[in-house]
Amino acid sequence: MYDYILFDLDGTLSDTSEGVTKGIQIALRAFGIEEERDNLRKFIGPPLQYSFSTFYGFEGEKLNRAIEIFREYYVGGGMYENTPYPGLDRLLTEIRESNRPLIVTTSKLETAAIDVLTRNGLIGYFDRVIGATSDGTRTTKQDVLEEFLRVYNVTDRSRAVLIGDTRFDAEGAVALGIDCIGVLYGFGTEEELIASGVKYIAPAVEDISRYL
Repeated sequence: MYDYILFDLDGTLSDTSEGVTKGIQIALRAFGIEEERDNLRKFIGPPLQYSFSTFYGFEGEKLNRAIEIFREYYVGGGMYENTPYPGLDRLLTEIRESNRPLIVTTSKLETAAIDVLTRNGLIGYFDRVIGATSDGTRTTKQDVLEEFLRVYNVTDRSRAVLIGDTRFDAEGAVALGIDCIGVLYGFGTEEELIASGVKYIAPAVEDISRYL
């Protein structure tokens, strides 16, 4: 049904909650804000600029410094505090055997995403990893998906599908005319995924292949 299979990373390929929430906790603490890590799961998925500004009102230099502190922790080791979801090896092998391009499209910093996938043993399944850039020219999921369209010179967007777990995945895909499969084992909810326009809902990893 689809020629290009795109995967989000956080909450779709890996449970990255431990490393992300610890890093956010440290960044907020630098500004005198104490939060329990369970309250910071909302940071998983959206771009950091969006989350710090929306949830805590950070702007300008304060926003930039918070992101810098988070990335210092995350790149320094927090990125490895995550676990791939069970069942992915079988799913990704099936897609590879169908000879269709497999691409990671994430709003996580591209270099960090490559490191995470390498450490998890998943990098070999993917033809390309497209993520956010450190200079801020590519930050949102829509930005990342636009880069995918450019790199692969995709003219018929109905041939691509994004698999993701939050409304940011769905909204980015829908805005560009790309179908989205929303998974329920990550960090989003079924209600927000449906409201954001996902094409299909997959409760578990094993349910994804039926839509591909």
